[in-house]
Amino acid sequence: MTVWEYVIGAVIIVFSLIIIAVVLLQEGRQSDLGAISGASENFFEKGRARTLDAFLAKWTKILAIIFFVLVLAGMLITKFLGAK
Repeated sequence: MTVWEYVIGAVIIVFSLIIIAVVLLQEGRQSDLGAISGASENFFEKGRARTLDAFLAKWTKILAIIFFVLVLAGMLITKFLGAK
């Protein structure tokens, strides 16, 4: 294996861990069911949660695109510069 394969592989692992962390930080779609069980939120907490969730959703999309570009680059590097 070449040095570039190791570098791309390490970067892909780091990006995959970051994507996992960002996805786990997002609230679930069923977070609004707290009103059924009697849990109450004030207006400011609900607004802050929405903006944070929108921010994390945007970064999830950006990181996923970068991840797929890195995987494609890794495949091309392996094919053309890999051990022969």
